Amino acid sequence: MNRGGETREAAAAVHVAALSDEVDFLAEDNLDPMSDSEVVKLLQEMESCTRRMAAVQHRVLNQIEMRGIPAQSGLKSMPRFLEHTLHLSAADARARCRAATLLGMRELPGQTLPPWLPWTAAAQSVGLVSAEHARVIGRIMDRLPVKLDVEQRETVEFQLAEFATNTTPDDLPKIGDRILAYLDPDGSLTEDEDRQRGRGVTVGKRRVDGMSPLSGEITTTLRELLEPVLAKLARPGMCNPSDPESPWAPEHVDRDVLDAAASRDRRSTAQRNHDALVAFLRPERGPANLGDHRGLPVSTILTMSVAELEARAGVATAASGGSIPLPEALRLAEKSTPFLAIFDHNGMPLHLGQVHRLANPAQRLALIAAERGCTRPGCNAPATLSAVHHITEWCKGGPTDIQNLTLACDACHALVNDTPNGWKTIVMPPDSPFAGRTGWIAPPPLDPTGTPKVNTRHHVGELAVATLTELRGRSARQTRRRPGPPRE
Repeated sequence: MNRGGETREAAAAVHVAALSDEVDFLAEDNLDPMSDSEVVKLLQEMESCTRRMAAVQHRVLNQIEMRGIPAQSGLKSMPRFLEHTLHLSAADARARCRAATLLGMRELPGQTLPPWLPWTAAAQSVGLVSAEHARVIGRIMDRLPVKLDVEQRETVEFQLAEFATNTTPDDLPKIGDRILAYLDPDGSLTEDEDRQRGRGVTVGKRRVDGMSPLSGEITTTLRELLEPVLAKLARPGMCNPSDPESPWAPEHVDRDVLDAAASRDRRSTAQRNHDALVAFLRPERGPANLGDHRGLPVSTILTMSVAELEARAGVATAASGGSIPLPEALRLAEKSTPFLAIFDHNGMPLHLGQVHRLANPAQRLALIAAERGCTRPGCNAPATLSAVHHITEWCKGGPTDIQNLTLACDACHALVNDTPNGWKTIVMPPDSPFAGRTGWIAPPPLDPTGTPKVNTRHHVGELAVATLTELRGRSARQTRRRPGPPRE
């Protein structure tokens, strides 16, 4: 009983009814008097409430399962019960049940057990992470070696949950890959053999209409070799067979001609990729004839630290945004031209300057190694799709020195302007945790405070190193392991 004499179940029903009434009022509210920043804040608060409600639903689902209600209803499982009761798809029902298993308090007769993923559950309960964040974290945790003890697993989960509060679910697999690579720096032979067994490309039987299906699984090596080709030849406007004015020769493409062709280009990304491969495989083409892309020869650019190189362990970062096991990266680099970049203690390249407006190849390589992609917060464009941008504009006296240069994709670069809704870029000050990196200031409708922020999406490896440093600092002794949660 609560203070008003109601049972807990009745109190919950009253609260849900009140919540429903408030939603009705909200649906009828006039949003027109609100300012732009207030509307954005409203959206953020609504999303936070949605996430918190998902956390509450975990408790309800676990209660229903604990009471055996699905079996009493004649349904064989909890997902089937949700399909019938809430009219969910089978996939959605399974996802909600798994989320309740991993993130909900497990209420057993006489005792309450914590969630399998306590840090993620705590973040969701206050609206900091979404259901999709939680699903991705669950999949990453499933991949951790079973030899890890409980303390180590909880440390990894804490770091993933913390990272999730400031980024999208799409970035979490990257940090997961880094953590797995550092946990087992020499690589798992079994997992590598599995990947090699799974590789393959199949060209299916030619159909009556002349088309042939293409399917398969490609290794990270092939992926990183392919990415620069697509970045060059699959750009909008390039290699369009339906446009006689579209450039096909990758060398010395006139920018105005390409822009005009891009404005006429109605192909999908998949169609542009197809046409890029056609152009690349033509007899007169090939890697040697691809010319330059954003100031550098079209090539696979891999970045690794001296420590990783000496240890021959870990992962190398590709300019396309992916990662590749270091032993494989070294095999790819056997006939390459190495480039040594020296960074300060903040991870930024030391001075490289010139008097010209356009950055030189050495500066571009240094930026690729340091920044790895577009620096606007939240953007996932890799370095292969980014151009060099002056933090202080050239027309305003900004020098073409490495400290005043940064990477920005074409779409984000267009956001930087002096209009009221334009973005601004600065160099983060020495007292910032991100000293020397590029800070982006969003316009007032998005951030009334004008706080400069940096992009962490391309630097998940830094968090992975911090995680593994903490893990390796723990005692090596094994503690008693509890049973793992159900795997997908």
